[in-house]
Amino acid sequence: MTEQQLDCALDLMRRLPPQQIEKNLSDLIDLVPSLCEDLLSSVDQPLKIAQDRETGRDYLLCDYNRDGDSYRSPWSNTYDPPLEDGSMPSELLRKLEIDANHAFDQYRDMYFEGGVSSVYLWDLDHGFAGVILIKKAGDGSKKIKGCWDSIHVFEVQEKPGGRSAHYKLTSTAMLWLQTNKQGSGTMNLGGSLTRQVAQDATVSEASPHIANIGRMVEDMENKIRNTLNEIYFGKTKDIVNGLRSVQPLSEQRQQNALRQELADVIKSRQVKGE
Repeated sequence: MTEQQLDCALDLMRRLPPQQIEKNLSDLIDLVPSLCEDLLSSVDQPLKIAQDRETGRDYLLCDYNRDGDSYRSPWSNTYDPPLEDGSMPSELLRKLEIDANHAFDQYRDMYFEGGVSSVYLWDLDHGFAGVILIKKAGDGSKKIKGCWDSIHVFEVQEKPGGRSAHYKLTSTAMLWLQTNKQGSGTMNLGGSLTRQVAQDATVSEASPHIANIGRMVEDMENKIRNTLNEIYFGKTKDIVNGLRSVQPLSEQRQQNALRQELADVIKSRQVKGE
């Protein structure tokens, strides 16, 4: 019964507005306290921003850089509040994490022209895993508000010899928009998508792990953006166009009458021809 309750709860969360995830999740946990841990670990929440005290740079908070009540910054590799025995990536993986943060910081700037990004890595027995976080809130417009949160969790299993690896990527994008115009009033539009892909790729100096992961993330985000554009924006436009007519009602009636008259004439000729 608990699994059925969890499935129903997750399905409900996917259908609720992403800008209200925290409130809805809290209300759902109050209704079903037994699902608290499962819901917190399964439901992606909008990313929060913190500032590194040493470097002054912003970074994103999530479960993957949290240890207890402290969060690790990818820029200084320190926890806030300070934590002496917090989990850290190995020295070799930390170097890769630094390079990945710089690479995806440039990716974020080119694609989103602002926002905040963070990359966190951790060691596995036969490879490593990580998460790439990107957040872009609004465009500075007073009439249009919104936020984009993308969470890319990946796993890299290195094959014997180190010349190739198996990559598994799970991506979630949460988008919401709100417009407030005098002519149309307030309109809310939001939703989330989760997609998964796996592939093998060659690892070399010309194609290192960061480049392979970067191509997968770029392709995945492009597919998600296209899907969001078709589902949310395309369907909304069709519904709005179906609710109103740009032609006067009198013209529309004349066109309907003309079509009916033509249909009657064609039908009468077919009957005479028989």
